[in-house]
Amino acid sequence: MKQNRSLFHRFLKVHFLFIFFPPISLIFFSAFFGISDMNEKVLNTLNLFYVTILLFGFIIVAFVILSWLFFLKLQKRLARLQEVMSFSAKNNSFPKPISVQSDRMDEIDQLGISFNWMIQQLEDSRKRAFEEELLRHRLIANLSHDLRTPLTILRGHVTRLNKEPMSLEGQNSLTEINYTITRVGDLMDDLLSYTLLTSGKHPFGPVSTDIVRLVRASVAAWYPVFEDKEIQLDVDLPAEETFYWEADPNWMTRVLDNIFQNILRHAAEGKYANIVVDVEKEQIIIADRGPGLDNSSYERGAGIGLSTCNYMLKKMNLKANFTSNENGTSVAIARA
Repeated sequence: MKQNRSLFHRFLKVHFLFIFFPPISLIFFSAFFGISDMNEKVLNTLNLFYVTILLFGFIIVAFVILSWLFFLKLQKRLARLQEVMSFSAKNNSFPKPISVQSDRMDEIDQLGISFNWMIQQLEDSRKRAFEEELLRHRLIANLSHDLRTPLTILRGHVTRLNKEPMSLEGQNSLTEINYTITRVGDLMDDLLSYTLLTSGKHPFGPVSTDIVRLVRASVAAWYPVFEDKEIQLDVDLPAEETFYWEADPNWMTRVLDNIFQNILRHAAEGKYANIVVDVEKEQIIIADRGPGLDNSSYERGAGIGLSTCNYMLKKMNLKANFTSNENGTSVAIARA
């Protein structure tokens, strides 16, 4: 294995050879080769003081020039390393490995080797994470597909049993079973939707979107459903004023659909929903009078849907602030 060299040792060796070696050589040469006679002739025309000044001037100038060249070369090598790092930061990508001279192996080359090793580890980690994410998405998709068949069979048996004579308690049990099957199916749909969304299967196209108009259309589409469940809708939408968000209309509609669906699933017993668009604060506020997020029904069913909403809102530079207690839940959608 090649022994590492120190930049500091190289610096001292070069400066000793090119600065201190010539004066020392001159002293030894004068002492052993008897050039005193020549010095006597020279000193007749050149003062010894000026010779000393000239010698020290040479040493200082040589020291400055060699130091400048040394540190200029050092600065260039460090600048190349910094340029690679800054380029990767600006482009949000991993940097490319830097070239290392194996015959030199000083401190900077060791830093380059460590830097290249770090890049390789990050690349391997990203590759493993991508493979694991792909496997997870495939597993969820296959699981959602495979579970539909037994759920369909169970629903068929429930339908058949409904035609058989049985007690009121049995009818209630079948109703609960049918409701549970429906809820499991909805959860699988939410899970599959979230998986496809996070894997980039749903296209994202943000445009300048009229929010009041979008909310009005979404409320109009859901109004018959709320009316069928006897849920009172209290809607406050500006008639003329509006505001715009740079958002994907389809994603924004899906967020509202998910919130409205959660009201039907988990807060229908409150028989009330309030939908407000605040143009001044640029907010969408949706409130209900259900049991709140801490209720077990929300914990079992609303988590995946809320995760999907939060993911889509984050991609659109928006956020949802939830306020919940035993008297109901309120969500305010605004800019992040």
